[in-house]
Amino acid sequence: MTEQPEPTLWVTTDTCGLGPYRADLVETYWWWEQEPTLMVGYGRQAPESVEARAEGMAHQLRGANLRFTVYDLAESAPVPVGVSTLLPDEAVRTAEFVIMLGKDARGRGLGTEATRLTLDYGFHVANLRAVWLKVLAPNIAAIRAYEKAGFRSAGRLREAGYWLGETCDELVFDALAKEFAGPSAVKALFGTA
Repeated sequence: MTEQPEPTLWVTTDTCGLGPYRADLVETYWWWEQEPTLMVGYGRQAPESVEARAEGMAHQLRGANLRFTVYDLAESAPVPVGVSTLLPDEAVRTAEFVIMLGKDARGRGLGTEATRLTLDYGFHVANLRAVWLKVLAPNIAAIRAYEKAGFRSAGRLREAGYWLGETCDELVFDALAKEFAGPSAVKALFGTA
């Protein structure tokens, strides 16, 4: 039996790391995405086939978006637990943020850490000036994690989403590079954190 090499990790904290989006994890990503609470959190109504997910991944791997595998570093070896993504608009140096954590990774602070690391990368490597996101208003746990990571409320889209079969508002949050509070895992790589 061949031992799997350690995954590449670009930026880390003591508990969380970001590495490349990986084609060999397509079934793992797909499995997380089909979990009912994640589907409700995203406002999705229908599951997707693993074949459709694999086709979508091929397109995603060729795209200009910044996609990361999120790792839990609490174990003896890094364990993939989610995906974070920045969807940049190069013309204005901003990006939309999206995150997905597998069910077992939620409620342990990894969402907040992964969000902070993604913002850190976006501001200090991709040179974005702002990052924004949309979240369904009833998704209190996600909102709490976004606020802890540095996002601020920026607006509300009334009745723009669905939560458990009912319409709900969608909230808009943003984070600015000039307001990003340290520590910076990216700057620490250069000894300037």
